[in-house]
Amino acid sequence: MNTKTILLVEDNPSDIELTKRALANANIANKLVVAEDGQEALDYLFGTGHYAGRDAAPLLAVVLLDLKLPKVDGLDILRRIRANERTKRLPVVILTSSQEEQDIAAGYDLGANSYIQKPVDFLKFAEAIKTLGLYWLVLNELPHLRNNS
Repeated sequence: MNTKTILLVEDNPSDIELTKRALANANIANKLVVAEDGQEALDYLFGTGHYAGRDAAPLLAVVLLDLKLPKVDGLDILRRIRANERTKRLPVVILTSSQEEQDIAAGYDLGANSYIQKPVDFLKFAEAIKTLGLYWLVLNELPHLRNNS
């Protein structure tokens, strides 16, 4: 059985905790991996650095990607995901506080599947996470997870 893992790329400890709480409140029990900077996210995705030796073959269900990150920014991460044959179809949802039109355009130009501005209010944030979980973990069909029997 494939476990649908979520990769949360977020450097703000408060936003990490809010996301965990929102997932729990929505009864989303999928494994959550947190990368607190851009390099850690790339290492996890490609089995390098601290994650060297990790079996990077099972792809994630979705990446929740902040844009403003230490070491490697979110747009660079997205660029690397789309440039790699193994990860190019991986669903990436930009989940950020940025409302900048240039960030929204760049995210979509680089192949983001969705761009969501983080709501400031917890209840609205929790509802956004619940909706994300329902769509990306339950409704969405991924080519690498389909049963080809």
